Amino acid sequence: MAVAAAGVLGILVVDHGPWSKPKVQPAETANYSTTGEAARAAGATVMPTEPKPPIEPVPPGPKPAHPVNPRVPQ
Repeated sequence: MAVAAAGVLGILVVDHGPWSKPKVQPAETANYSTTGEAARAAGATVMPTEPKPPIEPVPPGPKPAHPVNPRVPQ
């Protein structure tokens, strides 16, 4: 019981201590306004994804059955 109590107390101290408060900054202090700008600043190349073909083939196999919608007795 002492080990469990010490564990719970340790978790509470670590999670709710004065050093674990979030540091909120206003939007004016942000260096980049979009994720793409931040990625480019870090040296990454941002490329668009390939578009899907307009007509996709039908997947093989049977179509999945929809479950029955049972009536709820009132």
